[in-house]
Amino acid sequence: MQVEFASSQRSTVGIEWELMLVDPATGDLVGRGPQIIEELGTDDDPSTRFTATAELLTNTVELTSGVGRDVAEAVADISDAIAAVRAVSEPLGVELMCAGSHPFAQWYDQAVTDKTRYHTLIDRTQWWGRNMMIWGVHVHVGVEDVRKVMPLIRALSSYLPHLQALSASSPFWAGERTGYASNRALVFQQLPTAGLPWPLDTWADYEGYLDDMVRTGIMEDATEVRWDIRPAPRWGTIEVRACDGISNLAELASMAALTQCLVEFFSREMDAGRALPALQPWYHRENKWRAARYGLDAELIVDRTGLERPVVAHLEETLDDLQPIAAELGCRAELDGIRRTLASGASYQRQLRVADDAGGDLRAVAAHLIREFRTSF
Repeated sequence: MQVEFASSQRSTVGIEWELMLVDPATGDLVGRGPQIIEELGTDDDPSTRFTATAELLTNTVELTSGVGRDVAEAVADISDAIAAVRAVSEPLGVELMCAGSHPFAQWYDQAVTDKTRYHTLIDRTQWWGRNMMIWGVHVHVGVEDVRKVMPLIRALSSYLPHLQALSASSPFWAGERTGYASNRALVFQQLPTAGLPWPLDTWADYEGYLDDMVRTGIMEDATEVRWDIRPAPRWGTIEVRACDGISNLAELASMAALTQCLVEFFSREMDAGRALPALQPWYHRENKWRAARYGLDAELIVDRTGLERPVVAHLEETLDDLQPIAAELGCRAELDGIRRTLASGASYQRQLRVADDAGGDLRAVAAHLIREFRTSF
């Protein structure tokens, strides 16, 4: 199966942000997504750079930026999208917030959006599909040469645990404290075609994988590849999907900057003819679990010999290495936000502190997430 990889300008940026729709008084989820999307009507204005779409569950809207020349432009699109959604949601008495999971909502209270692809997914995956009360952030980075795509994905896979630990925001599930920083990461990988990418070396290998999957009826096309990092052939990008839902705009910008800089760093390594790092698949699997379980307290395996490093220390060294690239890409200020997250704690840590201070009342966590999202604009 031949799959065309669209032309794309190198290291351009796109952002997708999945948001919860909640009752401002109770913090519980509300299924008003289809109504909000219909009333928003962004398709009517060709000058609008962002899009807003429905997701699997009616309690969610997904906002997508246009193609950003830099992180700031993509984030500005998202900010415009939030303003547009609020103009519709606030008169309906609906508030917005984001995390990898909702602190206390139950899956059986949620409705599936009335689209054939979603009904097909639920029909196949049953209980696990209905339990997909998860929210995430996807960052697209443009790649100018299809021959780079799969080697870049293999190298970037070594940094998926870092991105997962930084963005971890799902310590609660259906009212329970899970003991995981990112419970979302382990729930999401239960879906067919989700989880870590297969270690494919070339675009032809990827086409062969798709051919196998489509021919056997496992999927219909490349959009049903739900890996933590995947090619996005339609857009000419690599799409990083490992991040939990991010709770505020500043951290969204910093995660986009880190992703963009990592892609550009490894692209330059390829240009210079240097070999890209590639961990053993079993190390990738272990690192994903450690990041999900321990978040920023994780120790990760960072090379093929099995050397282990604290994720925070390894991130700080990586940030130092990426500073020149960030300056060239115009995202140095956004990249510096990663250090602020390391200093103040990730969202899962902030949520746990709020829950402890409230004597375990998870309504306080929902109120905290609403407040953090709203005050970031």
